Amino acid sequence: MAGNISNTAAPITSSLSKLQSLNGTFAIYKKQGPTSADVLNKLKEVLLKEAGVKNPNPRKRKKQSLKMGHGGTLDSAASGVLVVGVGNGTKMLSTMLAGSKKYIAVGQLGKATDTLDATGSVILEKDFGHITRLDIEEKLKAFTGDIMQVPPLYSALKKDGQRLSVLLMKGHKVEAKPARPVTVYNLTLQEFKPPLFTLDIECGGGFYVRSLVDDLGKALSSCAHVKELTRTKQGQFTLEEHALHEEQWTLEHILRSLQPCSQSEQGGHCAEPLEVDT
Repeated sequence: MAGNISNTAAPITSSLSKLQSLNGTFAIYKKQGPTSADVLNKLKEVLLKEAGVKNPNPRKRKKQSLKMGHGGTLDSAASGVLVVGVGNGTKMLSTMLAGSKKYIAVGQLGKATDTLDATGSVILEKDFGHITRLDIEEKLKAFTGDIMQVPPLYSALKKDGQRLSVLLMKGHKVEAKPARPVTVYNLTLQEFKPPLFTLDIECGGGFYVRSLVDDLGKALSSCAHVKELTRTKQGQFTLEEHALHEEQWTLEHILRSLQPCSQSEQGGHCAEPLEVDT
């Protein structure tokens, strides 16, 4: 009997050890609906179960059996590339955030919401019949390059240790954060079918697509909100080539796509993963 137990436990221990020895970054696909934190916890749970851990608790922070974090929060309503750091790879996430990101955003003219996207309540409606494709293309020029941008109230930014979005949902009064410098490397209008318009965006860290669309609506003497948002690229990871879908959340697939830590990143303690909303 003891021999049988030993033989069963050996591959489980081996799988868990292999999982815990991973150091690097990879990308997964985040679908619309769950938060980025929910998706990360689901990933950890799936991997720990595959390694033979019974009843894994991915939210337990103390004595974690698998150290993992994500770089760059995607709104719950957004989908696309979510970069994950595992082991010492978690301290590579802040570097990842400094790189460029690409998005495809579908905006809707004529309606503004409190969250600046389709999940919120409509707070303003204005006419958009006067707006042409040329109008949008002309206004987009002012949002390209190094610009100042006010972050949305509903965001992952924090006040007194709590996210602004959480404080708002609890009924607290929240003041807008001051405008801050952000960079837009490329911004083009892909499609215009009123009231909808599609933007192709390449930007740096700390940039909010929801703020862009809201500001653009105002600049066009109307209003607008984000109807759909997809992150197509973050750093070296693209949606088509690198993002692992849920059925690919296995140790085998991660080993194939893992970008390992450099030698200098292997030593020392991992930094806490940095989260920036977009």
